[in-house]
Amino acid sequence: MNLRSRKAYWSPLLGVAALLAACSSSPEGPSPSSGGSTPLAGSSSGGSSAIAGSSATAGSIGVGGANVAGAGPNGGSAGSGGNSSQGGTSNNGGAPNTAGASGGGASGNGGSAMGGRQGSAGNPSGGSAGATAGASATGGQSTGGANAGGATGFEPCPSSGVCKIMPLGDSITDGTGYSGGYRVELFAKAVADKKNITFVGSLSNGPNTVSGVTFPKSHEGHFGWTISQVDGLIPDPALNPAPHIVLLHLGTNDINQKMLSGAPERLGSLVDQIIAKLPSALIVVAKIIPEPSQASGITTLNNAIPQLVQSRASAGKHVILVDQFSGFLATELGDGVHPNQAGYARMAGVWYTAVKGYLH
Repeated sequence: MNLRSRKAYWSPLLGVAALLAACSSSPEGPSPSSGGSTPLAGSSSGGSSAIAGSSATAGSIGVGGANVAGAGPNGGSAGSGGNSSQGGTSNNGGAPNTAGASGGGASGNGGSAMGGRQGSAGNPSGGSAGATAGASATGGQSTGGANAGGATGFEPCPSSGVCKIMPLGDSITDGTGYSGGYRVELFAKAVADKKNITFVGSLSNGPNTVSGVTFPKSHEGHFGWTISQVDGLIPDPALNPAPHIVLLHLGTNDINQKMLSGAPERLGSLVDQIIAKLPSALIVVAKIIPEPSQASGITTLNNAIPQLVQSRASAGKHVILVDQFSGFLATELGDGVHPNQAGYARMAGVWYTAVKGYLH
């Protein structure tokens, strides 16, 4: 082969070699400085991708490593979301079950506004519980408690001396089936918290002592009475002596006696009479407990009570709502109408959550 022929033979081979060399330097493969499996690992938002540590590929170097997916300012510690400003237990994530999931209580706001039941990285809102917790029927803003009292400066009870509470209603207030009814456990809770209370009213029953302290047996619970019958006691003689707090649970007998029509209006009129006589007292109005044989009537009355309360509260009256219906179990009724001891204890807890913040 002469020299000219040899040059012509090698020229195509040199072109192929040059093409292969160019392909070997392509940026499609991962480089040591990029970390992870792709150059996208380690997004700055945290969350469930490889940057929050949930993937085994979010290495410890370069873009996808410790600076982004580790304990840095945007990611979280591997696998859990860590302490960053966006994931895990930070400003938005919230620690597990700390967002007021219990339903409120004395604080009235159910935890931080951005909390929630989530605890993982990258959930920007932290669940839905934080903003709404505390609005349950047994605590927080919807039922009174400390937020409804001290925060507004309203103090129905004297700063020193005994706070007079009137239990007002029918046989459920009387305590039929368990002498003293809800008043027994309500008083026990106040004694345990060193709150100074007594009960007032023209009727009397219950144990002699509760928690080692003389039990105040007075009440205004009338067996079988309707709203209109109790209304006849207001303002005299029922409100003498004048109570600081009135606990009103009434309407069961209107339903049992087929007098549901107009019952919400009659209950509202009764509340208005109490307000007129006791403008500085706290009136706590209850959605009444279940009665399985009268479920429809109970529901109808209870659905009207929140608006009854809200309209007066919006007018500046000291009226709050408690929900004695929700969560009440059929097994907590002794005879289908009146609570047994467990049912009365449940009622006491609901009342106490509502008034505790006003007691001293």
